[in-house]
Amino acid sequence: MRWVIIILWIMPFCVNAQSSLEKAKVLFEARKYEEAKPLLTSIDDEDKSYANAQFLLGRIDYDEKKYDESAEYFEEATEANDKVADYHNWLGNAYGAIAQNAGLFKQGLLAPKMKSAWEKAIALDAKNLDARFSLIQYYTQAPGFMGGSFDKAKEMAKQIMDIQPVQGHRAMGNVLVQEKKPAEAEKEYLEMVKLDPAYNPVLANYYVNQKQFDKAFTMFEEQVKKNPADMGSVYQIGKTSAISGLKFDRGEECLKKYLAYSPKQNEPSHAGATMRLAQIYEKRGQKAEAQKLYKTALSMDSKLKEAEEGLQRTSK
Repeated sequence: MRWVIIILWIMPFCVNAQSSLEKAKVLFEARKYEEAKPLLTSIDDEDKSYANAQFLLGRIDYDEKKYDESAEYFEEATEANDKVADYHNWLGNAYGAIAQNAGLFKQGLLAPKMKSAWEKAIALDAKNLDARFSLIQYYTQAPGFMGGSFDKAKEMAKQIMDIQPVQGHRAMGNVLVQEKKPAEAEKEYLEMVKLDPAYNPVLANYYVNQKQFDKAFTMFEEQVKKNPADMGSVYQIGKTSAISGLKFDRGEECLKKYLAYSPKQNEPSHAGATMRLAQIYEKRGQKAEAQKLYKTALSMDSKLKEAEEGLQRTSK
């Protein structure tokens, strides 16, 4: 009888914690971060949901570009449960994001930590492609004495090819771009889209980066023609216009259409779309309109470096 009473006393606390986590997950997916945070912080470190709660808090801070805070949450999540690959993967991502704006000394301290986090994620889940792609980026950008190596990057791409051929060709293309072998990279991307046409936007973005804008516009327009609801391609037409200085009317039309749409998780933000629209106006010579839009973009995301630079240019 005594044990029954204890169990009945404990059960409401377990249910409440689980309920808080599930509610927070729904809010997180809807990007209602301010509503999700109190639910997640209410879960204490004695609860079995604690590691997951810390992970979601880290994801929220990462999305809000608070990378130092996100790293602390991910560290807490891995300490509470070091058997979840995604916890380690995102910890590596946070270290990498911090390193981008850090000095050389701090980058040197963070490099082995991010590499170790991604390696741990792969050790726990060999099919964690996000961690594998991050390691490829590390290998192609880090100096040799820190473990950078194109050979290691290519070997990782081959391993990805064994797991998922489409992603393997994409990974190999990424390596060859960094190795400054664009013709070979294009062949890999073409193999990728031959296996799965859904990856056309990746090839199109390759053409944007190579300044082959006509090819990029054609591919994005074909995607929109096939699926007018493909807002990712609609945004990319606008972005390509802003970058290339071409097809301003079409670019403006697409960006305004995107700004009337509510982006989902991992889709380009309204702040970014507003900045791209500002770039179009600036290149058209509409300085006042561009300045206003740069300010709007920065009010939505104060860390948009290109928007800040654009505001400085148009304020002179």
